[in-house]
Amino acid sequence: MSKHETWRTIEYWEKEDGLLIEEFVITTKSSDRGLRVIDGLIIMGEKKERRKSIIFNIKGRDIICIQTKKGRLGMSVMGQAFFSRELLKKNKPNSIRTVIICGKDDLLLREICLKYELEVVIIPDK
Repeated sequence: MSKHETWRTIEYWEKEDGLLIEEFVITTKSSDRGLRVIDGLIIMGEKKERRKSIIFNIKGRDIICIQTKKGRLGMSVMGQAFFSRELLKKNKPNSIRTVIICGKDDLLLREICLKYELEVVIIPDK
């Protein structure tokens, strides 16, 4: 994550409970697929702490999938969030909240996010 994104993810997590895993690997790179990493994954019900890139079995767990961008809400981060959630479903969590954190809103795209149960959180530059 970049310096413009990390602090936003942490600021969001500080209002939640659970373990924050930064740069959570959804899929590893192989000959038939690319590496897929999400900006943050919160495991509800775990001790409140931050960890980087650890392996964690999410089967049966309540999780929050986070994708963060410094700029305006856009289709790129929306796609990342949507497909990250779909990939996480393969690990059979109990529930998944999908959160997009951005520096600026886009009301038209926010409507679409709501339709697909993608939460949008705006954390502007400080």
